[in-house]
Amino acid sequence: MEGIRSSSVLSCYYSSKTHFKLRRQPLEHCFLSLPPPPPPPRHPASRPKVRISLPSMALQVQDHQSFHKSKEMLPKIDKSGRFCSPRAARELALLIVYASCLQGSDPIRLFEKRINAAREPGYEFDKASLLQYNHMSFGGPPVTTHSVEEADELLRSDEQDSAIEAEVLSAPPKLVYSKLLLSFTRKLLVATVDKWDNHVLAIDKVVPSNWKNEPAGRILELSILHLAMSEITVLGTRHPIVINEAVDLANRFCDGAAPRIINGCLRTFVKDLAGTSTAQTSNSKLEVPLQV
Repeated sequence: MEGIRSSSVLSCYYSSKTHFKLRRQPLEHCFLSLPPPPPPPRHPASRPKVRISLPSMALQVQDHQSFHKSKEMLPKIDKSGRFCSPRAARELALLIVYASCLQGSDPIRLFEKRINAAREPGYEFDKASLLQYNHMSFGGPPVTTHSVEEADELLRSDEQDSAIEAEVLSAPPKLVYSKLLLSFTRKLLVATVDKWDNHVLAIDKVVPSNWKNEPAGRILELSILHLAMSEITVLGTRHPIVINEAVDLANRFCDGAAPRIINGCLRTFVKDLAGTSTAQTSNSKLEVPLQV
């Protein structure tokens, strides 16, 4: 990885003033022997909850799939049967950054370890699960059902979807993602690590105070901000696309307030970037060349 010597890795620690940061540690302190990283947690609101409505005795079910899937929501699969949508790459990058912060390991090393991990004897991955995996499954409004059977069916559907997610996100990346997506994921992770310290300061200016006061509980949200800011400033992706993708990731994996807050933070960040660029342009025009 660029800018990182083999004698050190980047790991996370918590700052009482801001949020988690990355620091260098000797190799003997890294935790690269840990199992593959877990998927980011789903917010409890995205799990089905059943309650009885007293007036109608109807069952209220919180169904994160809204019990409807359209063809437009299905992931994009290439000819080799692997994900080829940038959404999948951003989701993978988020999984890696989140796991590296929990494990205290370098995101790039963790990514490379997952890429090169040997498959267990007898392991087989069902590629049909990729067609059933939905990157756009968000928590939706309560769904009213009129029978226990209908509620049970929604619960079974959610359990099946959760099993598909677990299988896809824990599978060897080379079986799930195209080479192009894996390359994009690595570039995004490298950009995120390289810009981490700079974006710690930028994030500290835009996030609400309660996020700063409880950084350990906001690792996922702050990881989304780091990835988005790095994609905008380093990879040069148009900011409306990045902001939309970041909000979707927050809708998918974070609590109810996070998508709105992340949207506001990134818009403020982009506005500040534009202001800084304008000021630098104005200053350069004011510079008068010396007469010789």
